[in-house]
Amino acid sequence: MVMVMESIKGISGLSRTQVLQLFFFSLLGAILALHAFLPYFKTHKIVSLAVTWCVAVSVALYLYKRPRTVYLLDYNCYKPPREQRCSFEACEYFLRRSKRFSMESENFMKGIYRRSGLGDETYAPPFIFQKNYDARLTSSIEEAEDGMFSSVDALLVKTGVPVEKIDTLIVTCGLFAPSPSPSSFLVNRYGFTPAIKSFNIGGMGCASGGMAIDLATRILSSSRQVRYALVVVTESISLNWYFGANRSMLVTNCIFRAGCAAVLLTNDPSCRRIAKMELLRTLRTHCGADDDSYTAAYQMEDEEGKQGVALKKDLIRVAGEGLKQHMKILGVRVLPITQIILYVYNNMISYLSRETTKPYVPDFTTAFDHVCMHAGGKAVIQSVGKLMKLPDELTEPARMTLHRFGNTSSSLILYELAYFEAKARINKGDKIWMLAFGTGFKVCSLVWRSLQNSPETPSIDNPWDDSIHRYPMKTW
Repeated sequence: MVMVMESIKGISGLSRTQVLQLFFFSLLGAILALHAFLPYFKTHKIVSLAVTWCVAVSVALYLYKRPRTVYLLDYNCYKPPREQRCSFEACEYFLRRSKRFSMESENFMKGIYRRSGLGDETYAPPFIFQKNYDARLTSSIEEAEDGMFSSVDALLVKTGVPVEKIDTLIVTCGLFAPSPSPSSFLVNRYGFTPAIKSFNIGGMGCASGGMAIDLATRILSSSRQVRYALVVVTESISLNWYFGANRSMLVTNCIFRAGCAAVLLTNDPSCRRIAKMELLRTLRTHCGADDDSYTAAYQMEDEEGKQGVALKKDLIRVAGEGLKQHMKILGVRVLPITQIILYVYNNMISYLSRETTKPYVPDFTTAFDHVCMHAGGKAVIQSVGKLMKLPDELTEPARMTLHRFGNTSSSLILYELAYFEAKARINKGDKIWMLAFGTGFKVCSLVWRSLQNSPETPSIDNPWDDSIHRYPMKTW
């Protein structure tokens, strides 16, 4: 039997557990067939016992190996200190005092800032406010540690989960990859157990927060040993502040801001009563095989050898195409059957009439109660809203988060979730769609179901606690 299992495993690429399941189900099917069609086997006790045994083993295997439900126990978003607030005046002061930009570049960045949708309360890295305007390695480490340590400290206090119980640690930081890694920063500070499984994700852009949660979910849903996974979503932009004259690279100076978030996930069923949400579905798509998608947002050096991140002119088009492909896959899995039928019907009519018409866009509001989309910029939010035909009420959290915190990269979707909670809009049973996308070009969806109502008033560690009364406001 072992030799047969190994042969099947080698041919099909299945795991040993999958081969074992296949073997038992095949045996069960064969015995049931014999039991049904051969009178001799109907009265044979050994066969009856064999059927009972196979059924019991198959059910036990299914119960043991089925994916476990993953819960979001709690999360925390970092709010930098007040002295790091980056108003338009502070930006203008920095540009003048640094003496690193031409007047033409200064005017270009001012114009981008005024049209960006960012407000005067976003946060910049600490080096912006120091006398020496050269960002060094210590500047990036300070920025990363401030966000990560503050977020994790607050999260551990809120959840009450001891550090010793955390089995998996995942840290994502798109533009900063020091050695030791950011995950090692946390292991060293909090004294995680030597058996902890740590992962450090770099270079994944603004979609990496969703992808880190997806990775943690895959680990938790398939394991009986791992109970808690800590996901830290951060960015360190200090060393990637651009001091050249390339306009496609100057845009990042205008929209990216400091931010970080920490999430604690668990597969422990006993935590369901205290968890905020349960994860229903994840989906990741990648369009990196297409050259335009691959280079739409690209870290590079300009003609003078100055490093930065270039946001190409066709970024919005590429994002739209990537989202279309992603939504086609996601829609089949989450939309009600009526929307799927309408989509098929409209496409058939368009094909049969041979008329060039706009494709029918399913109503995703029928599948979700709330949407947390990546607030990468004003043009991005407008394009996604237009593509998906979302009303202003559904794009409100993205617009308000961009105004209050700027583009904090992959942690933005969690700042938007905090906005919903601060507004007390989430009710038990609501479905929340987190949609993140970024360099590569990659798109990631997380679908949650709320297990609790939002508190009537925001907690003191909610990043919106001192400003939610001013929102929503007209931002553009």
